[in-house]
Amino acid sequence: MAGLPLEEVAVKDWDPARYGAFRDLRLRPALDLLAQVPELPNGDVIDLGCGDGVVGPALAARFRPDHYLIGVDASASMLGRAAERLTRQGNRLYGGLTEADIALWAAHTPPALIFSNAALNWLPDHATLMPRLAAMLARGGVLAVQMPRQGDAPSHRLLREVAEGLFPGRALPPPSPVLQAEDYAQMLLPLGEVRAWTTDYIQMLDPVAEGHPVRAFTESTAMRPYVAGMTPDEVRAYLATYDASLAEVYPALPDGRVIFPFTRVFFILERH
Repeated sequence: MAGLPLEEVAVKDWDPARYGAFRDLRLRPALDLLAQVPELPNGDVIDLGCGDGVVGPALAARFRPDHYLIGVDASASMLGRAAERLTRQGNRLYGGLTEADIALWAAHTPPALIFSNAALNWLPDHATLMPRLAAMLARGGVLAVQMPRQGDAPSHRLLREVAEGLFPGRALPPPSPVLQAEDYAQMLLPLGEVRAWTTDYIQMLDPVAEGHPVRAFTESTAMRPYVAGMTPDEVRAYLATYDASLAEVYPALPDGRVIFPFTRVFFILERH
């Protein structure tokens, strides 16, 4: 990967530096979601899949000191970065941090808000997952979720097609479980008031030292399960083919930048 030794491509844990390279682009959807969260009842605010805590300052600015802020993530390295974040007053940003598989996590007390930015797209069976999370909420509590819905776009479709072409018969990651916005509305309406929408972000990616700019964006997230277990030679072949394919569908502008449309699904449930 660009700037990353091949032997480190398939590391098991998340790399905060690689993920943070596009911090502004990844943060904007979270702030758009947060802007639509209504006033909350009593209870904790859960940053579910908090990563390195990038959304923590915005959550704290909105909800502290009236609510206790808890970050939950499966990545020890990401939680380590989140633990270093401080408020403007020099206090720890998160009141608590929990290392846990978010598929199995359960709140100890009913939260006022479960806020999840670009995390639940990694988990299957949303028809079971989303109502389970909603059932944890306090009365009047809020489930606010944002997820990429990019599986049919060339950036993500090519990840699979290139792997299938180079390594026929090899087991590949399952398709994205993310549904359309209206599916989540129908799923959750029996539990409360739901607002759901889709936004297409037209992202401008700067040129990178190695590879295609879109590859630099996907390599820290969607590409990870595809290259896991590949040998260094297989990774080289995979990246070269993926870069060439991306160049055809995301051509560079005269200044070297690339226009990269990216679709995200949002929903907010206010529980009865």
